[in-house]
Amino acid sequence: MLAVERRQSIIELLRESGSVTVSDLSRRFAVSEETIRRDLTKMESNGLLSKTYGGAFINAGMHREVPVALRSHVQVEAKHMIGALAAECVRNGDTVFLDASTTAIHIAEHLCEKKNLIVITNALKVAEALAAAGSVKVICTGGTLRPSSLTTVGKAAEEAVSTYFADKAFICCDGVHRTHGVTDANEREAEVRKQMMHQAESSILVADATKFDVTSFVHIADLSDFDLMITDCELSEEWRVALEAHDLGFRCGKSCGDASSVGAADVSRAEKEIQDAG
Repeated sequence: MLAVERRQSIIELLRESGSVTVSDLSRRFAVSEETIRRDLTKMESNGLLSKTYGGAFINAGMHREVPVALRSHVQVEAKHMIGALAAECVRNGDTVFLDASTTAIHIAEHLCEKKNLIVITNALKVAEALAAAGSVKVICTGGTLRPSSLTTVGKAAEEAVSTYFADKAFICCDGVHRTHGVTDANEREAEVRKQMMHQAESSILVADATKFDVTSFVHIADLSDFDLMITDCELSEEWRVALEAHDLGFRCGKSCGDASSVGAADVSRAEKEIQDAG
């Protein structure tokens, strides 16, 4: 098979499944993994896909979902920064909902040193990140396992969340849009996130820069339903105006500047209310 034919076949596989791995492609086409990596690099340079450690995914489609094994290698620095900022909002003794996102894994890693903390999650990777934290109690929701994301969803997961109340819910998403609000690629994950927000005193939106001006498949909440937004990058003037219109404070990390920045409403309202609630 010629390289151009192999790359066309890779595109067809991406259209079917949304993502591919280097190892699977190597076996499928009987070529070395290095050859596949060169193919993916060439295809990324042509704007056909997004390459990540161990594979690639295609960005098109509102209901596109990327397996956690690939997502965990995307925007790592940004998610780490968001995790650190999110952990600053959590006090010792808090009860916290963490959703089924790779950003939540980074938040969990920054919570390991907290004392007398309870974390409720439907993500196995989040529970794993907190397993060695001696002062953190982890409650897993149960429910139907999604192998691609290593999360639990469905009626059992939603009912489990509904039995608890928390100080804060950290909610990630696939898209944040000024008009369409906060959206997700998976209906069942969105329902669990909605329930977490309903059961929390404060809801905090966590989203890296790639999520902005994106609309995904199913609506989770409006921007006005959140008490604070945490992101890694400086916001445009249009977004600052939009968040002010929704009375939504925000915190930004350092990836697009020399120091973290905050929205005008952040310290004066949202962050103070969140800490007081804790």
